[in-house]
Amino acid sequence: MRKLLLPLLFALRLAAQGPADLEAVVNTELGTFRFEFAPDKAPKHVEEFIKRARAGYYDGSAFHRVVAGGIIQGGDPLLKDAKTPKNLWGTGGLNLLKGERSDLKHERGVVSTVRIPDKPDSDGSQFFVCVYQQPPLDGQYSSFGRVTEGIHIAEKISRVPAGENGFTDKLVRIHSVTIEKKKTEPYLGASVEELKKVVEMKTTLGTVRIQMEPEWAPEHVRNFLKLVSTGWYEGVAFHRVVKGFVAQGGMPDQRAGSQGHVADRWVRTVKREFRDDVKHTRGIISMARGDDPDSADTSFFVVLGDAPHLDGKYSAFGKIIAGAEVMEGFDAEPVTGEAPQRRVEVISARVE
Repeated sequence: MRKLLLPLLFALRLAAQGPADLEAVVNTELGTFRFEFAPDKAPKHVEEFIKRARAGYYDGSAFHRVVAGGIIQGGDPLLKDAKTPKNLWGTGGLNLLKGERSDLKHERGVVSTVRIPDKPDSDGSQFFVCVYQQPPLDGQYSSFGRVTEGIHIAEKISRVPAGENGFTDKLVRIHSVTIEKKKTEPYLGASVEELKKVVEMKTTLGTVRIQMEPEWAPEHVRNFLKLVSTGWYEGVAFHRVVKGFVAQGGMPDQRAGSQGHVADRWVRTVKREFRDDVKHTRGIISMARGDDPDSADTSFFVVLGDAPHLDGKYSAFGKIIAGAEVMEGFDAEPVTGEAPQRRVEVISARVE
């Protein structure tokens, strides 16, 4: 009896979650993406989408219309039938809801509801995902969510072969749409004591152990531990080596294959935590940034030689406590300008 009750109890707890605590998981033949809901912007649309998804309404349907690098459209129940003629694609599941237009912009990743052209209150089950920002659509359609994971899958779908009207040459099947509890960001709310961790990072040049120093820069430590614990840094290259100065890595476009990552949802800029009393000496780990002092996000650097001109201008957040041979390896690595001549990357990283 207990085994039978567990799935039921789990379902009841999930049902008790508010829409803001949930995500839709869209599993397609080209991959999976997830999106969170915006119940404060379109409560009825969110409620109806969740209800339909839980009832299996979208399972077996398809994305049928795309604009390369622009949008993808799906959710027509007629497309569950593989024999539905192309002239009827996109005509099902409309005229079910009144519009809930808001100030939510049609930016990259925003999910919105399809309606009949020139008929404002004809929304329904069909939806579209913005792969790129679509300003002309702002205020015209009911936006009710935003992609949190797998936007590269939506972009991949947008680039399937299609005719002039945007109808795909071949339907992109939606295997299922399920509703799950929203993922929790690691280390969010952790105390300074809880941030005093050691990170083991295995690189092409060997393994280093990095002592986190949250007293110096707590938010940068929190950010780094979050990315390490989710595997975000694995496969990302060190793209810049200046001998006797720094080795820099952690840029998303330097990941092998340039693929997105499940933790991209939590990548954001971190405000400066500069300290004049923390010196950029050999072995210090600090955060790279752009011209804006508050623009650090994922890219970090290892200090290979004393660099006092960086003190008070960059946020140091850790120090190497084992693996000095890796720094020696960076100093010996052949480079062209500041670019390593071979790929040097983070193979793995974990919080001890």
